[in-house]
Amino acid sequence: MSKRKGVSLDEKRARMLQIFYEKKEFFTLKELEKIAPKEKGIVVQSVKDVLQALVDDGLVRSEKIGTSVYFWTFPGENITAIEQRISEASKKIVEADFKLQKLKEICTKEKIGKEDTEERQSVLHEVEELKAKEDQLKKQIAKFIDADPEEIAKLEEKAQVYKDVTNVWTDNIFAIQSWCKNKFDISEANLNKQFNIPDNLDYIE
Repeated sequence: MSKRKGVSLDEKRARMLQIFYEKKEFFTLKELEKIAPKEKGIVVQSVKDVLQALVDDGLVRSEKIGTSVYFWTFPGENITAIEQRISEASKKIVEADFKLQKLKEICTKEKIGKEDTEERQSVLHEVEELKAKEDQLKKQIAKFIDADPEEIAKLEEKAQVYKDVTNVWTDNIFAIQSWCKNKFDISEANLNKQFNIPDNLDYIE
């Protein structure tokens, strides 16, 4: 007979958030230790740790009133932290796009064989960093998909926009490669090596 699979931490977090979203009330720790096991299947020993993790991540608020500490959050509040990260990524997207356009202009003027510029490396590095940030956002969205579906759907639309923009940068790099190959009759392998372009550079699916 197989052992019963335990509830993951992410699932406990989602279930705990559902308590706040459904009841829209303020709770003490003792109250949550009674409600969570009964209504959401979170063992009482885990309630404090799960709650503290949500507070640390800014998804649940807490305040000491008199001698008691109260916890609360409402639907949509946890989106604020994610939207702030998206806003920061959006700013970097604009900056990277500007740098990429500059790089394209420089590449058309330079001859093959010239040492690679720091600016090229900076843009390529920027593309990789933004791809990594997009992956982090997708993972963050996945954590809260069961907690607030409507708000998460909006974030997924934003993530799609950032993915499309990233693919535009990648397409620009491919265009530069094509132009250089036709202009200077050089193989793609040598071109990638000359300008330190990763061989595995590709569009995001």
